[in-house]
Amino acid sequence: MSKKPAAKKRKAPAKRPTPVKPKRSSSRKTARPKRTPARKRVRRKKPAGKGNSTHTLKGISDIRRFFHRNETPIYFISATNFNLLGADEWIKGFKFITYIDCFDGLHPNLMSPRTEEPHEEFQSIEDINNYLLTHSEVRDYIESRKVNGKSGKALFLMFDEKTEALARKAGLEVIFPKAKLRTWLDNKVNTNRVAEKAGVPCVPYVLSRVRHYEHLLAVAQKGGLGTDLVVQTPFGDSGHTTFFIKSAADYEKYAGEIEAEKECKIMKRINCRGAAMEACVTRHGTIVAPLMTELVGFKELTPYKGGWCGNEIHADTFTPEIRAKARRYARKFGDQLLKEGYKGYFELDYLIDKDNGQIYLGELNPRVTGASSITNHAAFAMADAPLHLFHTLEWMNVPYELSVNALNRRWADARNIDSWGQMVIKHTQDDIRRVTEAPRSGIWRMREDGSIYFWRMDTHRRYVEKDNEAFFLRITRVGDWLYEGADIGILVMRGRMMTDDFQLTERSKKWLAAIRAEYKSIVPGEQAGTGHMLEIGGFKMM
Repeated sequence: MSKKPAAKKRKAPAKRPTPVKPKRSSSRKTARPKRTPARKRVRRKKPAGKGNSTHTLKGISDIRRFFHRNETPIYFISATNFNLLGADEWIKGFKFITYIDCFDGLHPNLMSPRTEEPHEEFQSIEDINNYLLTHSEVRDYIESRKVNGKSGKALFLMFDEKTEALARKAGLEVIFPKAKLRTWLDNKVNTNRVAEKAGVPCVPYVLSRVRHYEHLLAVAQKGGLGTDLVVQTPFGDSGHTTFFIKSAADYEKYAGEIEAEKECKIMKRINCRGAAMEACVTRHGTIVAPLMTELVGFKELTPYKGGWCGNEIHADTFTPEIRAKARRYARKFGDQLLKEGYKGYFELDYLIDKDNGQIYLGELNPRVTGASSITNHAAFAMADAPLHLFHTLEWMNVPYELSVNALNRRWADARNIDSWGQMVIKHTQDDIRRVTEAPRSGIWRMREDGSIYFWRMDTHRRYVEKDNEAFFLRITRVGDWLYEGADIGILVMRGRMMTDDFQLTERSKKWLAAIRAEYKSIVPGEQAGTGHMLEIGGFKMM
């Protein structure tokens, strides 16, 4: 027993060995955590953006990378792919499924059924989408592109509850708020109710049922609106259901449509110009794109008085005060939409009173719109990301961080806004003709004498470089029918399409005449035709 203390005494004077035991003990304890499952999980974690990771995306760079490496099939299903032109270049796995192939089979990411299957006559774009979802070729196409047994997600320009059910049957998630909510918001009467809650001013108005002309005047007088009125029924597009009424004769033209509604929006008529602004409700706030002018009611483009027929984006069209006010109203409206249960893409039409500069809300479009192509290809969108990307991100089940205020400040900067315009060309004559020749979609060039020639195929406007170039998207094809209001195509150019007093420029008129000259047609009975009957008509195509 006496030897043990002696052994300890010999070791005690050596100072360096004193930490030996703790060091050995500590080394054994700290060696084990290196082999723990927790450490292994950290090493195996996927880097941000690989596949559809749940890693938090931090800012624009991460968001862009995430979509470039996306593995989820995403579809835009519609009559044409006009509204989201170029989306396939931002999102891997993004495909268009369309009823009309505007590109003659040359678009790399567009699928259009080759055969026609039995269906009832189309009465709306929702009918077209429902037909596509039940088409055997479309079903097979979606089935063939499944990833891990999942069909993916789908966007639509227009859809109803039947569309939602058919999409579910195909295994697709519709990445928009429910059709029921969208329909409620799309009602022009309800739009004003939402605007009132948001604190966004509307043109002086009254909501009421109209029984006859005298009743209309009585309702208007009670609201202090005068006798020069604009009446809108709850649903409609491109001026189809906007009626300008100054006399009993004016009223009688539209009495049947007005009196059939339970409630109409009756407005004071103002001396105004139209403007449009697209935005997106996100979890981090409302992203707002720059204010665009609208081409409205040009008889060279549309047979509908007050009908939308294009857009123009130009930094100096409106005063800084008007642009700032429009942005503020859009953010307030977006915040209210979020309270109503809506998230994602929307567009506001504004009416700017030319007499006093006041800006009013015209209407709401709770969806991507005909102006979306202009918004999503502008310089500010190319520098950061297009607005549709933020909409899609909201439905991708991935956390992300984004400074919406910083993004809105950049997009409001005039230096980030380039100048573009688009004309939506309709058949304006009151006749019916069958098309025998039609121009191709792509980039066209104009000669000095005003004639044009096809330069090369392209899928969107980005590579239009000069004033003598324009991108044309063909809607009406060889064999289709032209009738009053039929959509012929969309012409997109750099620079201004309108003068400062909102008239078409001479350059615009030359391009319009040149494109129309590329169409050849015959009246029924002049010549036997083997073409097909285009059943789309009288409703929103884009």
